[in-house]
Formats: sequence, structure tokens, C-alpha cells
Amino acid sequence: MTRKSNDPIHDATAADSARIPTADSVADYLDSHPGFFADRPELLARMAAPSRWSGDGVVDMQRYLLERTRTEMADLRDCAQEVIETSRSNMSVQTRTHAAALALIAVPDLDHLLRVVSDDLPLLLDLDVVALGFEEPSPPFTALVAADVRRLPKGRVDKMLGSDKNVRLMKTIKDDGTLFGSAAGHVRSAALARLRPGKRVPAGLLAFGSRGATFRPNQGTELIHFLTRVLESCLHRLAER
Repeated sequence: MTRKSNDPIHDATAADSARIPTADSVADYLDSHPGFFADRPELLARMAAPSRWSGDGVVDMQRYLLERTRTEMADLRDCAQEVIETSRSNMSVQTRTHAAALALIAVPDLDHLLRVVSDDLPLLLDLDVVALGFEEPSPPFTALVAADVRRLPKGRVDKMLGSDKNVRLMKTIKDDGTLFGSAAGHVRSAALARLRPGKRVPAGLLAFGSRGATFRPNQGTELIHFLTRVLESCLHRLAER
């Protein structure tokens, strides 16, 4: 006849032990659920595997974990390298934009300003061509008539940018020479920025052109806005002289 235990602590311990799965029960469960780790890969990554398994039909767990770790490390390296390269590129573009702004601010007159835009800005910004275009004013403002300045029909700026936009980025552009003149055939991508009119300056357009895929939609336009506003301010200030 079995004696009934009157020790509650002993009874609780025995009950807990009965609920703890044994190694055999865990093995039986995994054997009947082969997709267990496929649904919970984070558990598999924490498992300790023997140094080497071999035999037909046996998965080398250590090899699997090692390959998984290598893949994760490679992904992290690629991600870090992409962040580094993007940061370097952004810093380079920002430095070039600041240098271009300083070059515009330093010019003494309107004639020099137009030459800096057409000759110096492409070099400073690492682009193939930078062009200026102005809509036909009435009466015409002769100080903005130059070989490198494009003459645009009235309303063309709004037509190219949209009446509610100041910058437009174009992955591909087909220019008949209206914007980039003789360099139109070499321009693949472009950024167009609005130059707002002033007392002696008509509505205009600042066009950046590249033979590569430099510009594309959804890029940031803050630096283009900044440089365009600097040029616009210089135009208005020098034109009023």
C-alpha cells in the first residue's frame, strides 16, 4: 500500500519535474515536426552544434550555422559600405555646392556672373554643362543677352517645371538645343531650377546637365534650391546696378 505524502514542497517539486520535457521527448517532438526550426530560425542560430556531423541523410548543423553567420556578416558589411559611400558622396556634393556658391558671390558684375555659370560651375559641380535661360522680357533686358544664355518663349518655365514646382529632376531628357545649346546631344539626365523674376530680371531657368545618370526623381533637391537662390540673389543685385 502506497503512503500518501503530506509534504506539499515535495509534491510541488515532483509535479514540476513531471512537466519538464526530457531529452528524448524533445527529440521525439523535433522528429515529428521537421519544420520546427524553419519556422523559428532565431532559435537555431542560438543552438550549440557538435564539431562535425557526417553520414547519409544527416544535416551538418555546424555548417548551416556557419554559412548563416557568414551571410549575415556579409550583409552587414555591404550595408555599412553603402552607408559610408553615400556619406562620402553627399559630403563631396555639399562641398562642391558651397564652392560654387562662393564663386557666384565673388563676381563683380553681371558679365562675370554669366561666365562663371557657363564656364566654372560645370567644373566645380563635376557636371558636363550648366546653362541659363530667360523668358523674353518686354522690353528685352540687354544685359542678359549673351551667347551662353538661352532665350525662352514666355511661359516656358512654368511649362517645363509646372506652375507649383521650383525644381524638376529628369532621369532622361531630350533637348533640341533650347536649354543646353550645342551640348544638348551629350546630356542624358538633367536638373531644372526656377529663377524667380525681379525688377530687371525676367523669369528664368538654371539647367544642370550630365551625360551620366547623375539626376533622377526622388533625389534630394535642397542643395539645388540653395545654389539657385544664391544665383538668383546675385542676378537681382548685379542687374540693378
